[in-house]
Amino acid sequence: MGHSRPTSEALICPTCASEHPGDERFCADCGVPLVHGPGSAAPQKLTERHLRARKIKPQLAEGSLVRVAGASNQAEGEFVQGLLLEEGVPSLLRRSAGFDVPDFLAAGPRDVMVPAAGVATAREVLLEAELISPHPERAVVAPARLLAGLVAAFALGAVVIWLATVLLAH
Repeated sequence: MGHSRPTSEALICPTCASEHPGDERFCADCGVPLVHGPGSAAPQKLTERHLRARKIKPQLAEGSLVRVAGASNQAEGEFVQGLLLEEGVPSLLRRSAGFDVPDFLAAGPRDVMVPAAGVATAREVLLEAELISPHPERAVVAPARLLAGLVAAFALGAVVIWLATVLLAH
């Protein structure tokens, strides 16, 4: 179960071009994985999925998933994924928490997730494309700073109202 049967087709080494029996997997001379020869029935054309997988750098595909960017919808998220893939960084789109629109499956914000090993490369790519802020800690206002701003605005509004009532009373 899960094992493939030996094939009777000849396999060829892509490096030295020597032929090997169908039950071999690696070239005895080079140690390179064998491929099907040009006359074999194996499909020669690579699918889009195979082409995408070949772009991924294995060293950037390790570790748990980390959010590196947000996208406002599925199409924008796929654009970001394409940028990352061109640099060899695998990525995954996930619906942002707290947003669900079952009638419009492509609508709604997405989180762009990459493996931990690819975070630095992904951030460089996204910074170069100006899709993320160079200072993410400044992008979010600290709660204490927000509270101070609201109190100051409320105090300024109260002073303006008080002055208006004093001037209108005289």
